[in-house]
Amino acid sequence: MTNAQAYPEDLLEQALKLGTSTIHEASGLASSATDINIRPVWKGAAVAGAAYTLQCSPGDNLAIHHAMKKAPAGSILVIDTKGFMAGYWGEVLTVSAKTSGIRGLVTDGGVRDIDALEAHQFPVFARGVCMRGTLKASFGSVGEPLHFTGTPVKTGDLVVADTDGVVIIPAEHVAETMAKSHARFQKEEKMMEELRQGATTYDLLGLTG
Repeated sequence: MTNAQAYPEDLLEQALKLGTSTIHEASGLASSATDINIRPVWKGAAVAGAAYTLQCSPGDNLAIHHAMKKAPAGSILVIDTKGFMAGYWGEVLTVSAKTSGIRGLVTDGGVRDIDALEAHQFPVFARGVCMRGTLKASFGSVGEPLHFTGTPVKTGDLVVADTDGVVIIPAEHVAETMAKSHARFQKEEKMMEELRQGATTYDLLGLTG
């Protein structure tokens, strides 16, 4: 495990302030939004950081244990299970992840020990909750590019996750997307101030008909 971090802290803080909806809209990348069923498993969870990708075999979390040895501190694990539901992640891995500097977890599979995850304030975004345990016998890949619920993702891409969902921005588009996101945010702030002064959305958006 290294202390390498792909993105500076101020950029990650800005990403969380801007929020996933603004970043997705500003990016212009339709595929940047992951499946709407990938949700925070405890209220208020939010995280931003560099993706570290892995693919688990159905009902088998061996890939996660391999990834925990290799992922740089500051990473968010992006775990592709092809939607198979099992308890791939729980409190034991959470304690290990926090010690190793892993920021959070995004998976299209299941997780468990939800009360403990919330107590540890470890951000987890998953398709659902499942108490069933897993094998540790095989895995698909660790650190390799993959498609996560239809969204292309590679290690080092920017992941932002909050109550609205999960957005993944390719590393090569991050600077442009963040600039556009700031512009969009400022435009909306100005619009809301005008609304408070009595303007209507109909007029401000130039709607007709």
